[in-house]
Amino acid sequence: AMATVLLVYQIGQPRIWMAMSRDGLLPPIFSSIHPRFHTPWFSTLVTGVMVAVPALFMNLTEVTDLTSIGTLFAFVLVCSGVLVLQEKEKSLSSTPRGGFRIPYFNSKYIVPALVLIGIAIFLALVFDEGKNFSYSSQYLYSVLPMSIFLILACMVAFICFKRELSLIPVLGLLCCLYLITQLGLTNWLRFAIWLLIGLFLYFAYGNRHSKLQKKTIH
Repeated sequence: AMATVLLVYQIGQPRIWMAMSRDGLLPPIFSSIHPRFHTPWFSTLVTGVMVAVPALFMNLTEVTDLTSIGTLFAFVLVCSGVLVLQEKEKSLSSTPRGGFRIPYFNSKYIVPALVLIGIAIFLALVFDEGKNFSYSSQYLYSVLPMSIFLILACMVAFICFKRELSLIPVLGLLCCLYLITQLGLTNWLRFAIWLLIGLFLYFAYGNRHSKLQKKTIH
């Protein structure tokens, strides 16, 4: 499964960078097409280097953990995007449009109920384990990820109760967030550094060259 994910990344990431370059978020060279093979050659080379070099200096566990958290974060964005699009469709028009549509199930009461059950189970386990463990850094290290997930889940449940979001993408969002919190704090730090690099590139270049932003301004 991990080999499949890495292969998809190697093939798909250059196309993503090509699309971002055409939107102005990356320099134009990322969207340059090879005259013979008709592929984004520069993006493919950069992707290969960015995958090969870290793989030389990192062990297999670190590589798989980073791959997992990156893939799960992408799924979080997809589920969030589905929710945003559904909310936009409600505000723009009541006329249904064609294409693939996700069945709508109201999450107003289901998600808050599931979150409350999860909190009850978590507290029961914490108090049970607290009898056998001293409140050391190791104990806090084991409890902190789940605590962060439950805080995020409570925020999602509150939004579901207020906005009556669709159940299926919300469940997908919560499942991915739960799996992310189980990957460990060290992996979070590595991924946070990766996100900071991406944000720096966006505000240093992409924000000023974005074609979509220019259309919005005009």
